[in-house]
Amino acid sequence: MTAPNLSRNFSNPTGVQPARQPLSPDARPEVFLQDIGAVPEQRWVPQADNVAFLPLCFGVTQGYYVNLLRVRKSGVLSCHRHFGAVHAHVIKGRWFYLEHDWVATENSFIMEAPGETHTLVVPDDVPEMVTWFHVTAGYVYFDGDRITGYEDVFTKLQRAREHYEEQRLDQAELDRMVR
Repeated sequence: MTAPNLSRNFSNPTGVQPARQPLSPDARPEVFLQDIGAVPEQRWVPQADNVAFLPLCFGVTQGYYVNLLRVRKSGVLSCHRHFGAVHAHVIKGRWFYLEHDWVATENSFIMEAPGETHTLVVPDDVPEMVTWFHVTAGYVYFDGDRITGYEDVFTKLQRAREHYEEQRLDQAELDRMVR
């Protein structure tokens, strides 16, 4: 995507200059996406019926990933248990956990503690929910007491790679998100 022509003019009476070596020799450059709201539909990775995620960052050396989760259906999405902390920010719509009495609405922030098991639900009157998630470690999915699957940075990256291959998208875009 081409960045819009945005002004970088600012008051600089003392003549401050940029750092001479802004990136350490062994560091990776930042991940920067200008407008994630304008990302083409084909970059959203299907996860289930009417559920998709948009990958933003894969921290393979620290065991985390960052993505947008988009749900276009109501009802129970999943019951899952976290092994690390999860941070979330609701961008659109709302959702809740059966196990809590609060409802996450647009602009809500949630910090989910490691070791918590909860069941994510999107209410009937929400046509689309989009939430930014930063997930550390991973989690397992449950159906009652039976484990039905798991997710971590490696399964999310693999799912994204498979989708990019199916859509004939450039794998280098995903590589730039890996840290």
